[in-house]
Amino acid sequence: MALHITGDDAADDLLTQSPLALIIGMLLDQQVPMETAFAGPAKIRDRMGTLDASAIAAFPEDEFVELFRATPAVHRFPGSMAARVQALCAAIASDWSDDAAQLWTRGEPDGAEVFRRLKALPGFGDQKAHIFVALLGKQYGFTGDGWREAAGAYGEEGSHRSVADIVDADSLAQVRETKRAAKAAAKK
Repeated sequence: MALHITGDDAADDLLTQSPLALIIGMLLDQQVPMETAFAGPAKIRDRMGTLDASAIAAFPEDEFVELFRATPAVHRFPGSMAARVQALCAAIASDWSDDAAQLWTRGEPDGAEVFRRLKALPGFGDQKAHIFVALLGKQYGFTGDGWREAAGAYGEEGSHRSVADIVDADSLAQVRETKRAAKAAAKK
């Protein structure tokens, strides 16, 4: 398994190796291009020297915001997104033993349970939880019963609706076209 989301080998390697990086990337995936969002965890790691939930949660808030603002910025909304990342990391540290993978591995959960666990995290609503379950099932090796149902339309084979379907430049273009078409249809 190797993820190819950002177009940057080092950032993609981190996403592949670190469940925390992957879930932070998903959290950051709003109002910025997908590649920017999912490259964010590598920027955080490079600037902090670590990508550890407890360390991020305990990092001084004002310094963490500055880390987000440094060029190139982690996100276009550094203040609010830095706070969300710290809240997410605090929840993972306290509720999941500092191990984001436990969200989908502790107790061998099914897809519905992983969806429920994700929705309980700060910054994760229905859509993010559906997309993340799809990403886990399609690319991260999660095989819990009912994961496709828990992922909703994002779990459909060949749907090209989200980051869960990006495996190369061609699939990225397909996802972008699907999103563009959906936005155009919504305006009508």
